Amino acid sequence: MEWNIIFDPDFRFWFYQQEQGLQNEIFAVLTVLMKLKPALGRPRVDTIEGSSFKNMKELRIQYKGEPWRVLFAFDPHRQAILLVGGNKSGNKRWYKENIPIADQRYQKYLEKLKEEKS
Repeated sequence: MEWNIIFDPDFRFWFYQQEQGLQNEIFAVLTVLMKLKPALGRPRVDTIEGSSFKNMKELRIQYKGEPWRVLFAFDPHRQAILLVGGNKSGNKRWYKENIPIADQRYQKYLEKLKEEKS
């Protein structure tokens, strides 16, 4: 059984601003993620340190020789929600800047799920 992959609204906006080649690379990794689920590991997926959520992960994509990352989490409904993306080339603070954004978006998403359940 394949897992669903959903886009946070802000991630969706960012994603469709990117060039088609990068979108294709991300979709290729997502296709593998849907099939292998949380078992997909390095070099394509890695666990994030410094997040408030132990299930925060990163997709690791090389595009045009540069490292691109997409932060995501597996939710309680066994879906992957994509939260933040970007090119970390030359930016040693990329994680420090983007993990809090991913945490905030995921927290908001979880609160929305909780509201829908009640």
